[in-house]
Amino acid sequence: MLFKIPERLKMFSFYNVISYFTSIDIRHPEELSLLRKSRDSTKKKKKKLDDQYEDETLELEGPLITPGSGNVYSSPGLYSKTMTPTYDSHDGSPLSPTSAWFGDSALSEGNPGILAVSQPITSPEILAKMYKPQSLLDKAKINQGWLDSSRSLMEQEVKENEALLLRFKYYSFFDLNPKYDAIRINQLYEQSKWAILLEEIECTEEEMMMFAALQYHVNKLSIMSSENHLNNSDKEVDEVDAALSDLEITLEGGKTSTILVRTENLLLYRPKKLTLKGYKQYWCTFKDTSISCFKSKEESNGTPAHQMNLRGCEVTPDVNISGQKFNIKLLIPVAEGMNEIWLRCDNEKQYAHWMAACRLASKGKTMADSSYNLEVQNILSFLKMQHLNPDPQIITEQITTDINPECLVSPRYLKKYKNKQITARILEAHQNVAQMSLIEAKMRFIQAWQSLPEFGITHFIARFQGGKKEELIGIAYNRLIRMDASTSDAIKTWRFSNMKQWNVNWEIKMVTVEFADDVRVSFICTEVDCKVVHEFIGGYIFLSTRAKDQNESLDEEMFYKLTSGWV
Repeated sequence: MLFKIPERLKMFSFYNVISYFTSIDIRHPEELSLLRKSRDSTKKKKKKLDDQYEDETLELEGPLITPGSGNVYSSPGLYSKTMTPTYDSHDGSPLSPTSAWFGDSALSEGNPGILAVSQPITSPEILAKMYKPQSLLDKAKINQGWLDSSRSLMEQEVKENEALLLRFKYYSFFDLNPKYDAIRINQLYEQSKWAILLEEIECTEEEMMMFAALQYHVNKLSIMSSENHLNNSDKEVDEVDAALSDLEITLEGGKTSTILVRTENLLLYRPKKLTLKGYKQYWCTFKDTSISCFKSKEESNGTPAHQMNLRGCEVTPDVNISGQKFNIKLLIPVAEGMNEIWLRCDNEKQYAHWMAACRLASKGKTMADSSYNLEVQNILSFLKMQHLNPDPQIITEQITTDINPECLVSPRYLKKYKNKQITARILEAHQNVAQMSLIEAKMRFIQAWQSLPEFGITHFIARFQGGKKEELIGIAYNRLIRMDASTSDAIKTWRFSNMKQWNVNWEIKMVTVEFADDVRVSFICTEVDCKVVHEFIGGYIFLSTRAKDQNESLDEEMFYKLTSGWV
C-alpha cells in the first residue's frame, strides 16, 4: 500500500534540527542531533512482562509524539512540561520534549516559552523501571542510535510514527547566556538531570546529594511561581546574568604578560609503580604547563627529582569533602602509554588552585590565561555546594511530604540508605543553594554536571589496528581517548590540537586519524557505523571554530564539509 511520506522525512536530519530551532528562536542548534532510543536487550526474553509493562506505561503517558503525528499532547507526571511529558512505550524512558516537533505543534504556533519551564518527576515507579546502563559498554551502546546528519530521515528508515529523541550531542555549549537562552538552559538542565538519575554518568555520594538539593530547589521554584519565572523581569535576568558571568570560563581566554609560578608542598604518589611506599612529600613548582618536584624547598634551585609536562594529560578529581580528601589524578602521555601520578592537596583552596592549573595545562594553557581565576572560583563554588551545614531545627521543620527522594536520587544510593536518611541529607545540602534563583540553580546544576570526571566523553566500542580485543574509543570536545573496556582507564590520549587530518576507509569501515610527530591511530567501530564517529570528530572541529565576535549565522556548508564524509 502506498502512502505519502511527510516532507520532513525527506530532509537531512541536521536540517530538521536547524529548522525546528530556528522556528522557536533557540540559539546554537548545531549542538544537537536526533537519536534513536536504545532498548534494554534483557527485555527481549520477557515479551509477556514487557507487553504488560507497556500497557501500564501507556496509562500514565498518553499518546506518543512521533514523526507525522498531527497533535501534541501534554500529560502530567514523569517528565516535565519542559520536556513534553511522553514516554517510550517499550521501556518507559522519557522522550525528549522536542521529539514532538515533527507534528503541527502548538509550540510552534503558540508560546515556545513552555520549553523553559520544569516540573518535578512525580512517578518513582516508572523511574525505577527505566533502562539504566550497567557498564561502560552499555553506555557505549546507547550511542549506536545517533542519526546521520547528512542523510534524510527516510534514507535512515525512520518511519512516520517512530519516536525520536532530540539531544545535545556535542558537549560544547557555546555562549550560554541566561538572558537569551532560557529554553536552551532548561533543556540542558533536563538532559543533565536524567543522565545523573539514570546513572549514565558517575558521581560521588556527596555530589549526588548536591544534585538532589539543586533539583529539589528547582522543583520548588517551578511549582510555586512558574508564571513569574516564565516572565522574568529584565532586571532579574540582568542580575542573574551578572552573577553568572563570574563563573563563565571562555573557550579562548586572554593572557597576561606576567609569568605565574605556584610553589607549595604536595604529596605525590605513583599507584602503578612497583613499590609499597605511599604518598611522598615534595616541594612542587608549577610553571607554564609543567610541574617540577624537589625533595625540599632548599633544593628547588637544582635539578628536580621529577618533572611532568601536563600538556595533553587527563586530569581527574578524587575528592571527598567530609573525609577531607583532595586528590588530583593525572594521566600523562608518554611514549609507551600513560604515566599515572596522584597529587594530594591539604585543603580546598590549595586543591582549587592546583586543579585549575592542571586543567589549563592539559589544554596547553598556563596560569597567565584569563580563565585561570574563573576556573579556581568555579571549583571552589562546586566544593562549597557539597558542604553539609545541618541545622536540626530547620531540617525537622522541613521534612514533609513535598520531598520524594526516590525522584531525586539515583537507585544506587536509594539502596544504600533509608528514605528518611536521604531526605535529611538533601535538606542539609539544600541550605547551600536555598537562596538561588531558578535560572541560577539550573546553571549551577549544569556547571556541576560539567565538573564530573566522565562529563563530555562519548564512548564507542572499537577494535584498534594491531589489537586483539575490543576496547573503547572516547570522543570529547578536544581529544580522542583509547580506554580499557573493563576498567574505563585511559590507555592513551590524543589532542585534536595536534591532529593533522582524519579519514575513513568506507570499504572496511576503518577510521584513521593522523597527528603530529607521525602518530597514526586506526580503529574499526564494531557496533556502530563508522560514519557516526567521523561525524563526532568533524562536529567538534566545526564547533571549535566558533567565536563570540562572529556573526551568529550558522555555516551549514562548512558543517556538512566536516561531517558528511562526502568527497
